[in-house]
Amino acid sequence: MRTPPTDRLSSTFAALADPTRRAILARLASGEAPVTELAAPFSMSLPAISKHLKVLEGAGLITRGREAQWRPCRLEATPLKEATDWLARYERFWSEGLDRLAAFLESDSTSAASSELAKPRARRAAARKTPRRK
Repeated sequence: MRTPPTDRLSSTFAALADPTRRAILARLASGEAPVTELAAPFSMSLPAISKHLKVLEGAGLITRGREAQWRPCRLEATPLKEATDWLARYERFWSEGLDRLAAFLESDSTSAASSELAKPRARRAAARKTPRRK
């Protein structure tokens, strides 16, 4: 049964909320792997890893094949693409903020640099106006 896109999006974000599941997806980005290989970097039991895999599978982020006794897991990118597309709608909000920050920092550094350049000039001008003692 296929879930509606909003529910699928919620499932995707819920699955991505866990760092272990994100690490599993990162590993699967380089190719399919059996459960034992996916479990190797973690200090948790195989049943615990299987629970994480069930969440990822339920969200449609992975599929599990069957080759004899080997059950390779594969990354499914479609839900990630849907999440990326959803997030892209809001990109302008953080892009505009970053653009304003960059402009502020540039103007601030320019004004700081020009004031630093002005200091030696002001000292030289003051030195010229000050009468020399004999």
